[in-house]
Amino acid sequence: MGEGPDRPRAGIVVTGSELLTGAISDANGPWLARRLADLGFEVAHVVSAGDRPEDLVRALDFLAGAGVALIVTSGGLGPTADDLTAEVVAGFAGLDMVVDEDVRAQIDVILADWGARTGFAGPALDEATRKQATIPQGSTPLPPVGTAPGLVVDRPGGPLVVVLPGPPRELQGMWPSALEAPAFAALLATVPPAHPRLLRFFGLPESEIAATLREIEASTDVSGVEIGTCLRHSELEVDLRPRPGAEAVAEEVAREIVARHAGRLVSDVGATVDELLAQALLERGLTVATGESCTGGLLAGRLVDRAGSSAYVAGGVVAYSNEAKTALLDVPADMIETHGAVSPEVARALADGARRRFGADVGVGITGVAGPGGGTEAKPVGYVCFCVTTADGVVIARDPRLRGSRADIRERSVDTAMHLLLRAVAPRGGTA
Repeated sequence: MGEGPDRPRAGIVVTGSELLTGAISDANGPWLARRLADLGFEVAHVVSAGDRPEDLVRALDFLAGAGVALIVTSGGLGPTADDLTAEVVAGFAGLDMVVDEDVRAQIDVILADWGARTGFAGPALDEATRKQATIPQGSTPLPPVGTAPGLVVDRPGGPLVVVLPGPPRELQGMWPSALEAPAFAALLATVPPAHPRLLRFFGLPESEIAATLREIEASTDVSGVEIGTCLRHSELEVDLRPRPGAEAVAEEVAREIVARHAGRLVSDVGATVDELLAQALLERGLTVATGESCTGGLLAGRLVDRAGSSAYVAGGVVAYSNEAKTALLDVPADMIETHGAVSPEVARALADGARRRFGADVGVGITGVAGPGGGTEAKPVGYVCFCVTTADGVVIARDPRLRGSRADIRERSVDTAMHLLLRAVAPRGGTA
């Protein structure tokens, strides 16, 4: 919601025929859109184009016609014949292509060892290097993160074009250099600060936020604030982005939303449950162990995804069969016989067994019916039992019925377990 933006507009072009065939998913467009929005740009369009030069030309012309001040492209900077982004952007800017000897020297250094080790040094590699070092005359090259340099091309009359490589690791690694390029830095100096506010809630449906916003709008003019909602990792994100001069209104709206839904709030500064849980475990010097059945190790994988997780993750066991539950985590066989493998009692035993086996401070157990088969009237597909126990006697248990496909249920089970862990180790955090 909100009126027309008073911010410079930006557009993104992600290139690669593999994106259009569905062979891979685009990671660069969303990443760039978030960074540009945080810098204060109004992201007008994210366009996908194949490796055909005429399609990339149309995408650039479309964005220029849409009045953007900045275009960021990703992909098409490699050594093969279909890597034509630099050449197309040069034509778009009315510039000739020239070999930059400094860039060629940089690429030569990067490839020297590789060529010698693999035996591929020679004319083909030299030609590939020459192609990647051929850039629009007068553009600013960005140091390679892989082998391809990026470019900042100052098109007469605008828009400014920033050309980045396609591999996400290379694109993200090159982004700081792009921001420091003189032409991009000069444009950034004209962009009003964004002052975004990101709120995160767990277990709160979008309909509740929609109702809250309708009530707020009845007494407050929020036309200067763009408000978006998105459900991600079972968390409802409420993103408030004020236009210049509407920052106080955004703060007022944020306070009102938080006040009305404080019981479901995860963070009012955009922090994720992963960040909050890691922080709480580190600050308290606690370790966690997992005993998983239906999630098959996904929770342990989520916990160790973060760098430094070895400081607080003791270990985990995937105890899928009943025999594994008994042999590896000491779940009594008669408990499984009496209550069933999917039961609150077994979830508690998994948590305690994991905690004891790894000598951890916190244990978490998950067992459920992920489907698509195996459900009963008493324990239908989506019925999942959770338990978190701690060495000092905290016990938090839940047994909800989660909706969706098998993959959805397993993913949502991990989300729920993360919030239960946060509640156990940071009592004022987490809302599961």
